[in-house]
Amino acid sequence: MTPDIPPPWPDTLFPADPYPGLRPPVSFVHEDPADGAGVTRQLRADPSVPSGLRVDGVCLDGWLRERGVAPSAGRVPVLAYGSNANPSKISWMRAERGLTGPVVVLHVRTEELSAVWSAGHRVVDGQRPATLVAAPGAVETHALWLAAPDQFAALDAVEGRTADPPRYRLARVATGAVRLTDGGGVIDRPYAYVAPVEPTGEQRTDRRPLLVDGAAVPCSAVGQVAARSLRGVPSGDGLDAVTVDGVPDPDAWPSRVFVYGSLMPGEDAWGQIAEHAAPGSTPRAAVLPDAAVADTGHGYPALTLGGDGVPGYVVELADPVAALPVLDRYEGPEYRRIRITLPDGAVCWAWLWIADRAGHRPLPRGWVAR
Repeated sequence: MTPDIPPPWPDTLFPADPYPGLRPPVSFVHEDPADGAGVTRQLRADPSVPSGLRVDGVCLDGWLRERGVAPSAGRVPVLAYGSNANPSKISWMRAERGLTGPVVVLHVRTEELSAVWSAGHRVVDGQRPATLVAAPGAVETHALWLAAPDQFAALDAVEGRTADPPRYRLARVATGAVRLTDGGGVIDRPYAYVAPVEPTGEQRTDRRPLLVDGAAVPCSAVGQVAARSLRGVPSGDGLDAVTVDGVPDPDAWPSRVFVYGSLMPGEDAWGQIAEHAAPGSTPRAAVLPDAAVADTGHGYPALTLGGDGVPGYVVELADPVAALPVLDRYEGPEYRRIRITLPDGAVCWAWLWIADRAGHRPLPRGWVAR
């Protein structure tokens, strides 16, 4: 349940002890005002704004830009299944690990994944931390940071990614599904801090899942007090997860684009995108809801939010980090690239018109470029 008082909420409503601490059961942003007291503000889904989210009644992107930090499209989805979803822990990260800027945290539902107790204990307080495993049939609620690239230094320090040997590794997780509870978007292959792979030499096992009587123990089933005294053996996590080196590039997710004008298959500029399409992939028709398209009078259309829907195509990219800057240059400064969500939950990049709309003529919903 949400706190009885209206947001913004102070950290005192979400104590960090015992691990993993209390978390808001909603999407939120957390910031550290000048007085040093952490504040949590609720996020609400709204497809009529570029970020798809509002905070304090305004678009999240505008709110972030007012603070001089990366907008939602400049951030990376990182699954938070332990204490990183706790506001008091986030304030501790600011004070002790150099975390900067507002933290954007989305409420998600996971399928086929589970947060379970790990084989070791935290040195700082002896509590048992969580780790992530593949768990057929499991459905849980967790959180997802939209992390700015400069926030990974603090996350890496907290998770011991750069320790020798590392406590956790950063990976893209292909196992299961992660879906936003607001808006329904599917976060395919999210980033997550998971147990290290087994090295060929000496192994670190304290962040591997703890098996008790042959089974991992979900954090949702056993509290911290009882978890401390569990006895068992470390095991593998069963995850399909590819380790990531360095700081993730926000352009790497998602790997697909929604095109609605001259970049569509068969249109004049299709060649601009065809060379970047994933081998063997086929563009699929789709409709972007709550959007409209207008004739700019210059031979190309303008996508805006709000409307009866826009037909187009979804194209999978072989290497979005390489392709997207090329497509950004083609679209030019009149457009801004944002992430949008289609009715099936697929999150795509799309180019939104941000220049003056004077002289634009609305086009019918069934319009196609010719």
